[in-house]
Amino acid sequence: MAELHLKSWRFRAEREADWRRLEALLAKAEAGGASKLRRDELLEMPVLYRQALSSLSVARSISLDQSLTLYLESLCTRAYFIVYGARTRLPERLAQFFARDWPAAVRSLWRETLVSFVLSTVAAVVAYVLVRRDPDWFHSFVEPGLASGRDPTATTASLRDTLYHQGAASDGLSVFATFLFTHNAQIALFAFALGFLLCLPTAALLVMNGGMFGAFLALFVMRGLGVEAGGWLMIHGTTELFAIVLAGAAGFSIGWSVCFPGERTRLDAAAEAGRRAATAMLGVVVMLLVAGLLEGFGRQLIQNDAARYAIATGMLLAWLAYFYWPRKSPA
Repeated sequence: MAELHLKSWRFRAEREADWRRLEALLAKAEAGGASKLRRDELLEMPVLYRQALSSLSVARSISLDQSLTLYLESLCTRAYFIVYGARTRLPERLAQFFARDWPAAVRSLWRETLVSFVLSTVAAVVAYVLVRRDPDWFHSFVEPGLASGRDPTATTASLRDTLYHQGAASDGLSVFATFLFTHNAQIALFAFALGFLLCLPTAALLVMNGGMFGAFLALFVMRGLGVEAGGWLMIHGTTELFAIVLAGAAGFSIGWSVCFPGERTRLDAAAEAGRRAATAMLGVVVMLLVAGLLEGFGRQLIQNDAARYAIATGMLLAWLAYFYWPRKSPA
């Protein structure tokens, strides 16, 4: 026991100065960030970190006292997060996400986005044509609970009341708007989350959502309210439906990587696609929040059709420019 204690004392005496130096640099970095370290200190830290790892390895191999081993483990763990961890603070990380990461992730999914958009559009057109030909098709695309009385049996006057604030119709409009937004948010999240099941649930959700949109639009067009309904739907819809399309693209990206992993394993391919898709989905959540604000305030307060279309068009152009406008590659 005395020999082990002497060995531990000598081991510590020979290396403790380097450990203390590393500990001092860590304390400085943890207090003010890595930017507080001078250039020579930044270069010194990885060297001290590797020396501490070596000391920890020796301490474990020759069974030195437990307190010394625990100290080195703690020191190496702290150093790891400084040497290899994120170098940016939260505001800088958020700025990088909105300036580069999110648009880059969306652009990388352009093929999947195109497929998602085509599926949604075809479903909307098919539903629109079928309902125009036979109103009974409406219930094949829209659940009674979601319709909330806005179906072929409703009068033209009651349908018009849902588009503008007119007395008691205001309360029903708010409830329906909230329900519709919640439904679309769920569609977006499930389209992404179920993508790994070979893309099939994602495709089904996009078809279902596109069909519902087409059926609703057909109903109002048949009553001579197509222009009014378009403004009511699209003031927030260009943002909300775009978000659903991107969520579907993220789901397709994961499902495609599982089906066709290439030279990688399916797990590796899915993990790589998942990281890219997750970045896009974080942005989709932001888009849904923006759509919620437009739906909760803009659509309720703005009653002019031209203003509604102007906002809808402006938001669509803004999103397209944000995602697809050419950017310089970071230096």
